[in-house]
Amino acid sequence: MRFKILSVVLLTASFTLLGLASGAVPVLGADVPAAEIVSLPTGAPSPAPSDAPSPAPTAEPTPVPTAELTSVPSPEPTAEPEPAAPAADTEADYWTPDAEVVTTTITWTDPIKNSTSLSADGQSLLTADPAISLPAEGAQILIIHTHATEAYTPDGADRYPSDGGYRTMDTGQSVVRVGEALAQALRAWGLNVIHDEGIYDWPSYNGSYAQSEAAIRAHLEEEPGIAMVIDLHRDALGTEETVYRTVADREADPAAAQIMFVVGTDANLSHPNWRDNLALAMSLQGLAEAKYPHLTRPTLLSAYRYNQQLTAGSLILEVGTTGNTLREAITAVEQFADAVGPALAARVGA
Repeated sequence: MRFKILSVVLLTASFTLLGLASGAVPVLGADVPAAEIVSLPTGAPSPAPSDAPSPAPTAEPTPVPTAELTSVPSPEPTAEPEPAAPAADTEADYWTPDAEVVTTTITWTDPIKNSTSLSADGQSLLTADPAISLPAEGAQILIIHTHATEAYTPDGADRYPSDGGYRTMDTGQSVVRVGEALAQALRAWGLNVIHDEGIYDWPSYNGSYAQSEAAIRAHLEEEPGIAMVIDLHRDALGTEETVYRTVADREADPAAAQIMFVVGTDANLSHPNWRDNLALAMSLQGLAEAKYPHLTRPTLLSAYRYNQQLTAGSLILEVGTTGNTLREAITAVEQFADAVGPALAARVGA
């Protein structure tokens, strides 16, 4: 019996030593290699319970050495490439009109060209003070362009890609540039001028007056003291073959384009302010003509309103024609402001 017990103890000890040597039996307190800790993927079956019969032992595969994981620094962020600058306009991009330019000076004895059946005597109003009172505080004058794409005959550095004849989206070459020159010249007399540079005749020319009317109403709501609204345009005289260049003095350098007021009436729609607008136009025309002879053409009295029903100081000012250059148009508004600026400044607070 003692021999059997001793044999079992020796046999058990032998198996234990063999297990320790092979690593099949864990040693209390020994580190378990990290490679043997395997996370089960989600949904994988749970390990068999400890009281389940053990599977038949299989040969352990020889571990394949793996490269040691090292921290790889993230690459430095690279700057986004700057967008390429738009290609500069080339000679081929600029528009050159085919029409012949004919220079002329339009003179007048009657200051009004009346295209309505309404009676109007402008002669007596030429020497009157401007029929307007400008507020002492806030904006006084609004300059806007219902047809902001209107442009002039290209000349020298003043050239542009055309968007249909004498039209361009380049506000530095259109009537918008002329409007800015007028705004600056009037500000030099201490007048508070807003210049709206919005384009209201693109992409649709039709409906441009409705667009500019909405803009004028918005300005009047924000600045209710605005007493004078100038809608500045460029006139068109001639045909596809011939265009007219109207100048005040053919010998002047730079020449000044001629200017013309357009005054709407109530011939078709309600417009209670039209005679006030006409009186203002006549007084400004008289001042301009007195200081710069032939700067003005006769005021056109029209059956349409042109948004002029919105204030008692609303006018369309046509500066030059398709045959004039941008420089001539700018010269014209600078002379106009020089002539009327002192009189308008005197009406502040009147």
